[in-house]
Amino acid sequence: MRLRSIVIAFAAIAVPASAQLSPAITSWVINPGSETGYNGILSNVREVVYDNLDVYVGCAGIPGYSIGPWNGNPNDAGDQDWEFKITLFPFQNSWVPVNTPLGHIGVWTNGVTIFNPRDGMSYNMQGIWNQNAYYFEGGSFDACLGHPNQQMEYHTHINPTCLYDDTDSTQHSPIIGFAFDGFPIYGAYGYQNTGGTGPITRMLSNYRLRAITDRTTLPDGTVLNAGQYGPPFNAQYPRGSFIEDYEFVSGIGTLDVHNGRFCVTPEYPSGTYAYFVTLDADLEPAFPYVLGPTYYGLVPPGNTGPGSGHNTVPGGVTVYNPFTGVAEPLAASNIAAYPNPVVDELVISGLANGTWTLTMHDALGALVISEQANTGAPWSVDVSALAGGTYVLNLSNGSERFAERVVVME
Repeated sequence: MRLRSIVIAFAAIAVPASAQLSPAITSWVINPGSETGYNGILSNVREVVYDNLDVYVGCAGIPGYSIGPWNGNPNDAGDQDWEFKITLFPFQNSWVPVNTPLGHIGVWTNGVTIFNPRDGMSYNMQGIWNQNAYYFEGGSFDACLGHPNQQMEYHTHINPTCLYDDTDSTQHSPIIGFAFDGFPIYGAYGYQNTGGTGPITRMLSNYRLRAITDRTTLPDGTVLNAGQYGPPFNAQYPRGSFIEDYEFVSGIGTLDVHNGRFCVTPEYPSGTYAYFVTLDADLEPAFPYVLGPTYYGLVPPGNTGPGSGHNTVPGGVTVYNPFTGVAEPLAASNIAAYPNPVVDELVISGLANGTWTLTMHDALGALVISEQANTGAPWSVDVSALAGGTYVLNLSNGSERFAERVVVME
């Protein structure tokens, strides 16, 4: 018998047949139909649709507020016709962390994309000392702290100051975006305590400028060869102009290496992992600005890399209309799939009495397991014949549905 492990991808959540919605569905700034922004392009998010597993966000990438001009930037902003896919069930990546790549790493709730702190250039083009976009490109940011790239993609590397009131330190900041691992991004303020208690406070980065006199070592302690040194500190290359000028120091702030934390928020009273935009005491952007150098969660394919952000919406989705009703939070469930890790066999418990149908599909949508049982007891499912990879588990008894991603490892 082969030894396998299945990592259950997220907390067990049941999706009743009634219209109960999660913040990943309800947090978007949806265009009522005809409002336009820059160059007459439909602004904000044009449509949100969802199924049991994912939310699909259609947008042009143009906000409802005024953008431009971009001093010294020859590029213009255009309609990107995005279709981003955000998982309803994000989960922690317990393997090698996934770097936040160049290009979009998440999307603000108004459909504008989020970039990481780098500008894509490095000293002597060696990829060792990476330029900080806030320093090297900040002069081209508009009043809302965004600018377009050569592909006409309007985006921000830092706090989207026009999207929410970043001076209001009296209230918990709203959800202002989602990273492409599916976890929410909040503004700069949250509860002091992760349990949702204490006063509202500004979230603090655990990154700081390194106490170095030259650029001969990297933040992880790597000693470089002479040909790999960065430029000396001077007026052209001041401290902080390169990403490697910063280091992570646990305990000096409130957030982790990914620039987030697990905490209670108004939208997630039971708690969630959440990223926070970081500002300093003068409300200026504080490194790493939005996300850290790596994601907290596992990133599904489709949103990152060249040509990404144009996912195909499957059939059978539901259109979310914020103008016709009040959303309710997803109901918690006692259903659980375990152990984690497991050997060959997945056990499902917490099922109500009655007939349940179970299916598993692979990453291409092919049905690989289909079973039915009349049970109120734990249900064992043999997965020993499955190849390593990501699968979607669905359970239904006619009135209640349960869905989650399952990763089978060789």
